[in-house]
Amino acid sequence: MNARQKRLFEEARKKNPEFKMPSETAPVSGWSEEDLALIKQGVGDKSSRSGGSQAGGATGDDAPREQAGSVVTYFDAKGFGFLRPDDGGRDIFFHVSRLTEGDSTTLKPGTRVLYELGMDRAGKPAASSLRIAPPEE
Repeated sequence: MNARQKRLFEEARKKNPEFKMPSETAPVSGWSEEDLALIKQGVGDKSSRSGGSQAGGATGDDAPREQAGSVVTYFDAKGFGFLRPDDGGRDIFFHVSRLTEGDSTTLKPGTRVLYELGMDRAGKPAASSLRIAPPEE
């Protein structure tokens, strides 16, 4: 705690004598080292997997599901944008570095894309693999 935090704590304690000093230890989490490494990388969304995380047990059920959507906005100078899923819900963030197939110059509003849902570095939903959808026949 720095001096300002201590002063604020003491002022709060004068108003409420039962106010307790916050614990200096970090809360214990039930996350494995593998989970934390994935979060730091911003890769994968383990919440959608059935049966929890099992190291070395990759089956067809654990494969990410490709979803379809369309570009809502894309900021070419910044290299990111948002897409709207076909099945509804909130808009999904994407970064041009996650574009696996296609050209970034085609990322204009209304462009159809296919993507896999993952997480960004902050743990928010983001497109982890993005490609321009082939034209419908």
